[in-house]
Formats: sequence, C-alpha cells, structure tokens
Amino acid sequence: MSFGTAITVKTPFEDTVDLVRAALAEQGFGVLTEIDVRATMKAKLDVDVAPYLILGACNPPLAHRALVADPSIGLLLPCNVVVREVDEGTLVEAINPMVMVDLSAAPELVSVAGEAAAKIAVALAHVKKATQ
Repeated sequence: MSFGTAITVKTPFEDTVDLVRAALAEQGFGVLTEIDVRATMKAKLDVDVAPYLILGACNPPLAHRALVADPSIGLLLPCNVVVREVDEGTLVEAINPMVMVDLSAAPELVSVAGEAAAKIAVALAHVKKATQ
C-alpha cells in the first residue's frame, strides 16, 4: 500500500495552496497546522529550497471516531497534505488514511480511514479539475 497519493498541476504554488484549502474545506477538513518548510529551512539552516508547505488537515467527526476506536491514533493525526513546487508545476501529496489501519489493531478504523481517504480523493480531484 502506498502511504500517499499525489497530483501535479500547472497552477502556480500560491494559487494551488488556495485551491487545496478550499477543496479540503468542501470535504469537511479544516487546516489545524501549517508548516512552511521553505521559511523554516531558510531561518534555521540558511538554505534556499522551493516553496513547500505541509498542511495538517482534520475532519473533526472522522478524527473523533478514530480517537474513540484507538486513542493512540492521535500520533498519526492530522492528515498531512503537502503542496510543493516542482519542475513540472505544483505537486500536491496527501497521506493515505488507510495507513492508520495498518498501524492499529482497531478494526473500527477501517471505515473511518476509508471515509477519510474517499474525502481526500474527492478534494484532490476538485483541485485537479479546477486547474485544467
């Protein structure tokens, strides 16, 4: 099983970030955390890297169900979505929530992870469609 899924679009980085945020919100995800890898690398190491943003996306009802099924699953939350500039355009990568199932013994996580995976897939499809 792949631990993520990805799409590459021709839309500029900042525009893609806005599209990703909107598509996630349409699927019930809020962005709880945001890590600007580019800014961090520059500030901490004085290294220049391409734009790279990690968004910690959370769908509260799904997160609650996952935490009830296995309280330690919080170690794998929120669902990370990476937006980064590449030679071909902008790459959007999202964690495959089914990874949680492989790392936990809680059978209840199968349906939660499946729903999360489906919602993330729809969000990525919306981003892809909006950039064509």
